[in-house]
Amino acid sequence: MSAADIRPGPTRPPIPVAVAAFVSSFDRFAISPLLVLVATQLDVTLAQSLTVASAYYLAYGISQPLWGALSDRFGRIRLMRATLIAAAVAGVFATVAPTLTMLIIARTLAGAFYGAIVPTSLTYVGDTVDETHRQPALADLMAAIAVGTASATALAGVLADFANWRIVFAIPAVLAVGCAIGLRRLPEPKREASGGILRTMRDAVSNRWVLVVISLAFVEGAVVLGVLTLLAPALQSHGVGAVGAGLATAAYGVGVILTSRLVGTLTRRLPMPRVMVIGGAATVIGYALLTVHVSIATVIITGLMLGTTWSFLHSSLQTWSTSVLPRARGTVVSLFAGCLFAGSAVGASVGGALGNSNHWTLLFAVTAGVMLALTVVAVLSRRAYGNAIET
Repeated sequence: MSAADIRPGPTRPPIPVAVAAFVSSFDRFAISPLLVLVATQLDVTLAQSLTVASAYYLAYGISQPLWGALSDRFGRIRLMRATLIAAAVAGVFATVAPTLTMLIIARTLAGAFYGAIVPTSLTYVGDTVDETHRQPALADLMAAIAVGTASATALAGVLADFANWRIVFAIPAVLAVGCAIGLRRLPEPKREASGGILRTMRDAVSNRWVLVVISLAFVEGAVVLGVLTLLAPALQSHGVGAVGAGLATAAYGVGVILTSRLVGTLTRRLPMPRVMVIGGAATVIGYALLTVHVSIATVIITGLMLGTTWSFLHSSLQTWSTSVLPRARGTVVSLFAGCLFAGSAVGASVGGALGNSNHWTLLFAVTAGVMLALTVVAVLSRRAYGNAIET
């Protein structure tokens, strides 16, 4: 075989996979600017309406081990197509839900099914992109996810103010059906043979480095994604409308898009622990600003900082999760994502209780401290892992 006959492997995620991840992200973050309106129109408290978000995140998180094991067993594309259709059905029910209870049930089901998309798409990249190009490719995928986040928070606030907040749940349902159709053309990647679902799961949870990575993901989910959900309500509690709050929070997605372009350059020049330091420090600075003052300006800056964290710290942890146990990659990535979003559910729930009592300063101060500790532990753990695999 000549050199001309050898095709280089992919260096970026396929467009249908990236779009599916975008839709999942859009659905997940669209709720943030709607929480106050849901509480008002359904005649419930903010803490009660936050259950719509926290239940979604919890279902998204706890379903991950199941989706990971099923993707290892039956294939990535097949799983994404099936769960996109199911999520679309749940989205339709959320659109017409007459009560808070029905809305929570519909959104919980949507969270469970959309929970399959992002980790499976990340696993697909891990299967098809070699390790040299993997972190930049994952950063590209997370940029698509960030576009979903930014467009969701911005568009949701506009639609809620000028039309109806229920429309926001219908949009990803329609897009999900289109994605399921588009994914038909992609081939299933080759996967390493596993010894069955239970054995694969046992191998994953008995690996100490897997446990370290997923534990870090849990804390990251609480302080980054969980508290991110509360930025719009924090602004609204200070008199800002849903449109302004949603647009300000959308700075997170802009931050990811801007900084993800730097991931490839940085990972070629800096070791992963140093990239982690940059990402972690950004969020510490952002939450420190909110501790001093909550305004549109400080929320925009914090959103940009959280986007930086997502590009640098999260992409490093995500890349680590795809490499730590290749024979159970789907299971490990799903455990990673499960812990990430279980953490976000805890962060949104605990933070929501503080926000409902108007203790925003305390919330952001504690979050900044936890983020500082997370960064230190992540950097030291990654260095220890690097030393372990070298010996």
